Amino acid sequence: MASQLAPTPEFVVERPVVQQSITGRVTQAMRYWLLSLADRLNRTPEVVQTVTLTTQTASLGATTISVLSLPEGVYRLSAAARITTAASSSSSLTLTFGWTQGVACTASSAAITGNTTATTGSFVVMARADEATALTYATTYASSGGTAMVYRIDVVVEQVL
Repeated sequence: MASQLAPTPEFVVERPVVQQSITGRVTQAMRYWLLSLADRLNRTPEVVQTVTLTTQTASLGATTISVLSLPEGVYRLSAAARITTAASSSSSLTLTFGWTQGVACTASSAAITGNTTATTGSFVVMARADEATALTYATTYASSGGTAMVYRIDVVVEQVL
């Protein structure tokens, strides 16, 4: 069920529309409803950047997420990974995010160890980042057997505050 952004305004009887023009009046109830809607939209997280990488067969070192300008604030860093080709024997994938908050900070996911093409994993971090800091993502990859594991990763950065 879809959530309601703002309560529906009460109906106020106005003069009827004359000659296909409107009266130009905004009722007090409609004004409050529009202000409430604007407040809710302003509090909605904004997607800052997305990254999609397919057919990955190795670890990724700390890679900067390209953002034109990054104001200080709270960011939600999300990643979803899926094994697209299983390894012959076993495999492991760990996701890591990095940012600066006075000092360099990192957070890592638990290892994704299922070795099938239905194996998925996701990781979400809320991070307060300094202005103009580099937000980074990395993976740690291990695969054994004749066929190497292949994976895809999708990263999303949203500014929350």
